[in-house]
Amino acid sequence: QAHLVESGGGSVQAGGSLRLSCAASGRTGRVMGWFRQGPGKEREFVAAIKWSGRGTYYADSVKGRFTISGNNAKDTVYLQMNNLLPEDTAVYYCAQGLGTILSMTRDPRGYDYWGQGTQVTVSS
Repeated sequence: QAHLVESGGGSVQAGGSLRLSCAASGRTGRVMGWFRQGPGKEREFVAAIKWSGRGTYYADSVKGRFTISGNNAKDTVYLQMNNLLPEDTAVYYCAQGLGTILSMTRDPRGYDYWGQGTQVTVSS
């Protein structure tokens, strides 16, 4: 069993920055990902990182603005979000995949454990 706890959400104006953290405990997964769900929308992929080799993956909508990174010693994954836009407003979820294959990295079904979510609100 794994336990994920997100932190770092909040309210900012467009153009601002936030850094989300996800502390993992329990089982170690192969991939850690960030997803988000805006009002009335489906959960969508944001970014992911492989613990071994540090391969990273991004949604086109955040590429160049968001950076995912990890600290193995702390079992923590970060999402640095710069130049935030109002359309980035959503609840952001951290997820862990135990055996996620490459083709499922961007699919919520490829993950086994989820955090409780943290709200990010960007005002124009």
